[in-house]
Amino acid sequence: LCCQCGVPIPPNPANMCVGCLRAQVDITEGIPKQGTLHFCKQCERYLQPPGTWIQCTLESRELLALCLKKIKASLSKVRLIDAGFIWTEPHSKRLKLKLTVQKEVINGAVLQQVFVVEYIVQSQMCEDCHRIEAKDFWKAVVQVRQKTLHKKTFYYLEQLILKHRLHQNTLRIKEIHDGLDFYYSSKQQAQKMVDFLQCTVPSRSKSSQRLISHDIHSNVYNYKSTFSVEIVPICKDNVVCLSPKLAQSLGNMSQICVCIRVTSTIHLIDPSTLQIAEIDGNTYWRHPFNSLFHPKQLEEFIVMDISRVQEKKKGAGAGARSNKHTLAEAWVQKTSELNTDHQYFCCTHLGHILNPGDLVLGFDLANCNLNDEFANKMNPHTIPDVVLIKKSYDRTKRQRRRNWKLKELERDREGTDTDDERQYQDFLEDLEEDEAIRKNINIYRNADIPVESDTDDDGTPRISLAEMLEDLHISQDATGGEGASMMT
Repeated sequence: LCCQCGVPIPPNPANMCVGCLRAQVDITEGIPKQGTLHFCKQCERYLQPPGTWIQCTLESRELLALCLKKIKASLSKVRLIDAGFIWTEPHSKRLKLKLTVQKEVINGAVLQQVFVVEYIVQSQMCEDCHRIEAKDFWKAVVQVRQKTLHKKTFYYLEQLILKHRLHQNTLRIKEIHDGLDFYYSSKQQAQKMVDFLQCTVPSRSKSSQRLISHDIHSNVYNYKSTFSVEIVPICKDNVVCLSPKLAQSLGNMSQICVCIRVTSTIHLIDPSTLQIAEIDGNTYWRHPFNSLFHPKQLEEFIVMDISRVQEKKKGAGAGARSNKHTLAEAWVQKTSELNTDHQYFCCTHLGHILNPGDLVLGFDLANCNLNDEFANKMNPHTIPDVVLIKKSYDRTKRQRRRNWKLKELERDREGTDTDDERQYQDFLEDLEEDEAIRKNINIYRNADIPVESDTDDDGTPRISLAEMLEDLHISQDATGGEGASMMT
């Protein structure tokens, strides 16, 4: 019989029934039944004392471990058997933990008890988010500049940054008329960005730092660092004039070349021989050259006659030739001079896409003043009359059929104008025409525009569905981050 209430029981060391034993002894005494967790709304992280912020989703093992650490000292007197979450409304700011503990009581009897600990989630902004909200609290800035009128290289660079997620550590991104400023909370993050830029675009950089404060007792210095990155002022579709020394070192190619692509190097092609060359940033700064024309100076020509040219014999020391282009000789006429008989003869690298009657954009070198130190010293007979750049298509039709889109960086803009929109459309058209650049960029399918079949193709360059990604949207919970809805 139980020594307290007299109820018949199986024999045990305490000679008491479970009810009387629990009335006599509370093994959860000293374990707090309520606690507090600090949660940052901006970055959705929880505070792990003393000063670490960790990412935890609702009902995850990480969050369970964080809650148990809060009562770890008081749990040392009992044996923890089981722990788990009791479901609470995700927006209630409450977390309930169901714990099962055991403890040896009177005369060696082991008592097991289940109880609930409730945690109140309090909002507290972490230090990193404080700095981001302050806007001006930055330790390092990377100033990226390019002294050109066209921003094609910047649009390409923006997509590379998005693909490699290098914008996540920035406090702020500010756009100005000739570049971007990236603000960081530490010098190491800024240095990482500079290293990335030097690997992806031909550029040069220099750094400086300014002393903000100095603690003479602990000998601690507080600096603000500035990294200046200058991208080479050459964009895709620019006509350039190389120095004689550089042209000779690239395999005796012509001084007048066309830039067909800018990646980590400048890709040039000689339109009269199809000879190609790549120039990295270091070579460019040793032998700098400029673009002969602005993109706004492109003129529209109509192809009157064109004939493909068989392989020309390579000269002494000639470099590699492009396999993707076809050499051709063409007679062209300006669309503004159709009422005259004035035609121009030129060699072009676009023989694979041009046919008589096509419209093509190019630069007129015969009727212009070339203000370039290398071009002025050239023999006038070696300078071509016209350099053709790219085939012209109906822009409005291309925009209407474009069933894909790109993501953009969130940045502070000084103000956009119609010229920026035109340049962005040029960049999108370049992506459709150049497969090599597309491989480095994430292209997303635009579900708002219906997919057209490839059978009604009129020759306009298009991006296939196989190259597009589905734009994924993951809903985030206010107190749990990604995956919270799945856990609940």
